[in-house]
Amino acid sequence: MRISMSNRTSNPRGNLRNNAFARSLAKMAIVLALPVMAAAQSAQQTGTLTIAGQTDQATTVRINGKSYVDIESLARITHGTVRFQGNQTILTLPSQIVAAPAPAPATAPVPGVKIPQFSGGFLSAEIEALTGLREWRASLVNAIQNNYPVTDNWVGGLRRSADAKLQLAIAASITDPDQKAVELLRNEFTNMQQMSDQFLAMHAKASNIAPDTFENNPLDQKILACSRALASMAATKQFQDELSCH
Repeated sequence: MRISMSNRTSNPRGNLRNNAFARSLAKMAIVLALPVMAAAQSAQQTGTLTIAGQTDQATTVRINGKSYVDIESLARITHGTVRFQGNQTILTLPSQIVAAPAPAPATAPVPGVKIPQFSGGFLSAEIEALTGLREWRASLVNAIQNNYPVTDNWVGGLRRSADAKLQLAIAASITDPDQKAVELLRNEFTNMQQMSDQFLAMHAKASNIAPDTFENNPLDQKILACSRALASMAATKQFQDELSCH
């Protein structure tokens, strides 16, 4: 698109050039025009011109109800070019004005997925139950390694203490993670009972049991792995299934 503007002046003709009365009228017109121009300047208002789809702006001046914009500013916001040729001003506009890309819409923050945790009451009870099971195992290991007698009454006391703490954990389990962890605690208790029965049977057949018996005992290794997994769950307050607890 090409827009041209020309500035043309006409020369007075006829006797008006030499007419003194005409010169007087011209002087009077200039005098009368001065206050009008001053009033127009005092009534100037500035604003901005924006092309739809563009981010650039140009300053406008409003005089006597009409808006004016600088030709070079207009060329800038329309991505056009302006050149001057003689008394002509030529504005060349692009064939198509590419709209500025719309700003990406603000995305709402995605709420994090909250992983269910152990209830407060169960967490304390689970730690106590796990402590009871560990004490049971530690006492049994100490007796075997130091060749202390392993009797049913002695083992029964350890079993009853661990079972009391397990029952408290069962009663405190109120959420789904709590109840899943309780099942693992029950399995750990069952495995400890089974290993105690093994050593009771071994002690009934022989007065001495080899101190390194625990090193090659698969059931004891399973009990240790499950105990570590349950302790890790207590630390994170989250349930995570463990194969060694089954």
